[in-house]
Amino acid sequence: MRAHEYIALFVPFAILCVAIATHEIQAQTSPGRFRPAVPRTLDDAAMATLEVPLAEARYSPVHVSSEYYYRIPVRPIYRTYPRYRPGNEPAGYMEWLRDREPEIVFDVSRLKTEQDWVRAGELVFHYPVDLSPNLPGAESDVVTRSGDLFGKDDISPFVQYVIRKKGLVEFGAASCADCHSRVMPGGSILIGAQGNRPVDRIIGIGMRAEYEKAGSARDREEALTRNRTVWHRELWTPWVRQGPQSKILEISLPEMASMHEAIPPGVLARQRSSILYPPAIPDLIGVKDIRYLDRSGLIRHRDIGDLMRYAALNQGADLLASYGGFIPLGKEYRELPDPATQERYSDEQLYALALYVYSLQPPKNPNKFDALAKRGEKVFDREGCAGCHTPPLYTNNMLTPAEGFKPPEADLKKYDILPISVGTDPNLATKTRRGTGYYKVPSLKGVWYRGMFGHNGWCATLEDWFDPRRLRDDYVPTGFKPYRVKTFAVKGHVFGLNLSADDKKALIAFLKTL
Repeated sequence: MRAHEYIALFVPFAILCVAIATHEIQAQTSPGRFRPAVPRTLDDAAMATLEVPLAEARYSPVHVSSEYYYRIPVRPIYRTYPRYRPGNEPAGYMEWLRDREPEIVFDVSRLKTEQDWVRAGELVFHYPVDLSPNLPGAESDVVTRSGDLFGKDDISPFVQYVIRKKGLVEFGAASCADCHSRVMPGGSILIGAQGNRPVDRIIGIGMRAEYEKAGSARDREEALTRNRTVWHRELWTPWVRQGPQSKILEISLPEMASMHEAIPPGVLARQRSSILYPPAIPDLIGVKDIRYLDRSGLIRHRDIGDLMRYAALNQGADLLASYGGFIPLGKEYRELPDPATQERYSDEQLYALALYVYSLQPPKNPNKFDALAKRGEKVFDREGCAGCHTPPLYTNNMLTPAEGFKPPEADLKKYDILPISVGTDPNLATKTRRGTGYYKVPSLKGVWYRGMFGHNGWCATLEDWFDPRRLRDDYVPTGFKPYRVKTFAVKGHVFGLNLSADDKKALIAFLKTL
């Protein structure tokens, strides 16, 4: 895979902001042995009802058949090795790596207990799917220019080295951990949380370097074509024919780089979204209780099999789907490629991964439920916040229509819809291949360690989110704002904006205890 296709396989799992309903997979057990009934990932019947239809229903994806999917070769999981902050590696580290033998570490025959499966899922979670000696982010200058992060031990929690052939050290990115690891103050690592690696900045710097290193006009044109192909696959919306989204394939390579560089950590232009409307990265901790996945509630999460299916889609299977005849990875965007040219996880790998994600626990909350927080809880109740953010999950697990979108009657009968719009920007929900016309009601649990609030991550802190100045056209967002935009009104969700300063302070104190 080419380095410029890093974005094409970046799978944040933003995947995984999903939920399990009441259907648990039954495991057959005997003393000392865990024999799970592993679901079939590409179950054709389950796939047919997995996704909420898109706002433009005729472009709702038709996913590949199970017959095609299971002809795709399984991805081996090799041992990974730490990536240190450049200049802080142990003496002779790269030479030592080049002397390592390849070692496959995921072996179902070795999994005896449920904890064995969870540990195996952790290997899958951290395994990079984009491997190359020359990926963006591998060079030391990219670390400096992008502000890439490392833990207190100077080891990256996001990316690793992989040995698939002795003597060849490959830089690996695009693991689940790449999007869902957070470097906390002091350098500790919180696995599964909303990530804070500057992924899009790294992609943009890689694009810019590719352009700058091109030796001729022809080389630059080839680089532009390669990157436009990635954008076409990842970020183009076939039914949007007017406005900025329809023009993204006409942008120059330096401008493409700048648009990526404008996206802050915690927000990601992931596949099927848009460079103009990138979603905030979700938190995976507590995902077992959430019924809809994605900011737009795209995926229904009815059982562990649905989580496995979503992981499979985000590892490239959704780019094989047909969106009204448009197949992102297809030949001429119309014909499916040879399955032998693709790669997938096995059902067992995905089951282990899902078990691991379900096992993730929140960190100890340093914010105490004191008198101020207790007053804030009363404000929360008085203002009716619990109507949408219902305890104990602090979400009602429902979908709300984006401004201007009218839910079809069939949706009202089939999905959990609260027919009230909160008035936020509708573009992500209506102008992208993830756009269902809805936004899901997010959980407020863990907001103390997260950031980039709003479905596009416009506000960096809760204080910013409750600042009424964000409604003004001269507001400068503290999180994401579109490229070349100096001021941007963050409209909608006006709840809490008119509170007194004391009530607002108390409410925020309460929210930070959740």
